[in-house]
Amino acid sequence: MSYTGPDSAPPRPRRPRRGLLIAALAALAPGALLGWLVHETAGGSGDPGGAVSAGGPASSGAAGPSRAPSRAGGAEDPGAAGTPAPPRASAASGPLEGKVVVVDPGHNPGNFQHTAEINRTVDIGTNRKECDTTGTATDAGYPEAEFTLDVARRLRTLLQRQGATVRLTQDGDRPYGPCVDERARIGNEARADAVVSIHADGSAAGNRGFHVILPGAVHAGAADTRPIVAPSRDLGERIAGRFLRATGSAPAAYAGDGSGLVTRKDLGGLNLSTVPKVFIECGNMRDGADAALLTSGAWRQKAAQGISEGIVSFLRG
Repeated sequence: MSYTGPDSAPPRPRRPRRGLLIAALAALAPGALLGWLVHETAGGSGDPGGAVSAGGPASSGAAGPSRAPSRAGGAEDPGAAGTPAPPRASAASGPLEGKVVVVDPGHNPGNFQHTAEINRTVDIGTNRKECDTTGTATDAGYPEAEFTLDVARRLRTLLQRQGATVRLTQDGDRPYGPCVDERARIGNEARADAVVSIHADGSAAGNRGFHVILPGAVHAGAADTRPIVAPSRDLGERIAGRFLRATGSAPAAYAGDGSGLVTRKDLGGLNLSTVPKVFIECGNMRDGADAALLTSGAWRQKAAQGISEGIVSFLRG
């Protein structure tokens, strides 16, 4: 999990990495994939029922000049100013009619221009942490904040087709943030049936794969996650299994026990939530093979599809 400081240099031009996509998929460990599929089946993830096809927009998701996030540790992550946001539409009738989903695109493409604002601290229950961070980026300069916004918009479209009411915590419509406490509050006030925060990691090169972050049991200050620990785990397990199946990416071996699930108690976005919520780190932007996937519009559509199917499975029980 890595972030940008205010002194970052402008991003280098993006370099096509299509050749790495095939190599990345070929390099997935069969054992890890099989093990997770067994885990997913045993975990009781029901049929998503009515899941939409994996088709959809496959644009690069980059609009306007790239921002320049680079690595600067210590702040909270668990980060795609993509194509212009589509006109707001009411949810269609479908199996998720009456359900509310909040999608939280990590970071904000404008955060790097508002370092004073995002560096102020907010209460996360257990302690105080930065309001927000700038996120990480690929070595070629593709920002996490653009990636997350692009996937969030694709996910919104898929869920709306299922009849869900979908709200984004930010849609490229504010100069920075929101702060992590406000991100949690948006889900709480919406009385969301599920909240998913979308991110991409900034770990060392060679570290590959995705992982889903679950809330640990926290009861301190303004935080009390005890009622949401179990449903959040159910949500996270379903998303992890469907994400693996839709994208072909393996669970990260460098985070947690290799199951693709990590429990944390230091993230304000989870600590302050009163509704089921998880984070997903879709891949490692600092690894060349993962970066080739994350910068592919077609792969981002698969990522949105996997997350959507996990949410649908959770909400339908």
